[in-house]
Amino acid sequence: MPNARLPLAAGLACLAVSVLAPPASAGTPVDKVLSYTCPFPLIGEQKLDVEVKASFETPSAPGGTLTTSDLAVSVSVPDKATRGLALVGAASVEGTASAGVTLVNGSLTKPVQVPLTVAKTALPPSGPFTARATGSVPQIVVPNAGKTTVTLGGFSTRLTPKKADGSFTGLGSFTSDCTLDPGQDAVLLSFEVGTAQSGYDYRVTGTTTLKTLGMTVPLTGSFAVAAQPSFSGGPVFDPASAEFKLFGFVPGTAELRFAPDGEQSGELGDGGFAVHSKLALALPRVSLFGLPVADPNCRTSAAFPVELRTGTGFALATGGPVTGTYAIPPLTGCGAFTASLSSFFQGEGNTFALVLAAH
Repeated sequence: MPNARLPLAAGLACLAVSVLAPPASAGTPVDKVLSYTCPFPLIGEQKLDVEVKASFETPSAPGGTLTTSDLAVSVSVPDKATRGLALVGAASVEGTASAGVTLVNGSLTKPVQVPLTVAKTALPPSGPFTARATGSVPQIVVPNAGKTTVTLGGFSTRLTPKKADGSFTGLGSFTSDCTLDPGQDAVLLSFEVGTAQSGYDYRVTGTTTLKTLGMTVPLTGSFAVAAQPSFSGGPVFDPASAEFKLFGFVPGTAELRFAPDGEQSGELGDGGFAVHSKLALALPRVSLFGLPVADPNCRTSAAFPVELRTGTGFALATGGPVTGTYAIPPLTGCGAFTASLSSFFQGEGNTFALVLAAH
């Protein structure tokens, strides 16, 4: 039985390794052979050669995606493994694997685990055989300009030989964690991402919700981001208005005018950004029962900070969701009802839910 374990583990681990490999540049084939060391029960460490063929669809600008296609892995398993499998009555072999791939893009180092499926492979009575596997490599956002590399790392396999009737052999299922042998060039792809834009301009649609009034206000506007030489940017909203019900039954309307007030700073991140904005809010028209209750100079007594962050699916080149929260300070300049209006509007937990679309 020990002699059967060795060829089986070695041959199947080889299969799982090769499935790992990610792809090459748009239209450019990648063909890579790498050596791995894999530990197996009873027989110790074994060296395996793995050939990887694939192709990448590379982005031309920061914020684009790296896409894998045409992943093809073929593993020639030697006669020694075939004979070992025959000793335990195996008629086929199958399993799964998880491969480690690392994207390095400027300051970003992004590890990615690629799940793989080792296809069920019928085994000949003797001689070598070829095994194949498939996997789905997720798209990866490439946020920065400059040199970018995709490197293959270690992998782990979970393999199962089976008899002709589909039952397990005496080996059951086993796991082997394999490491890349030192001194090899494991870079599968190296490419340049175009120089980052100096800035981005977006159209804005969305809403802001004032928690104390339970009022949701539709918003439009623009959003400019300066990416170089240092990040800055923020929203400019058009005047907006909405209805609300005070105490749940008193009908009211309000016009809201958000305006930048103070430094607008931020940071570029993994394909998106965070903005630290300061806004002032004017309320030139507020009415209850259709009667005006605020002077035209009604406004917040101070500018307030707003943290705005891009969300899942955002790309610098096209836009996407942006959310944020803010607290409204006390109001001033509203006339005789300043204190009452201030108590209705001020408070924490207010939100922005925006969608940015690149011009």
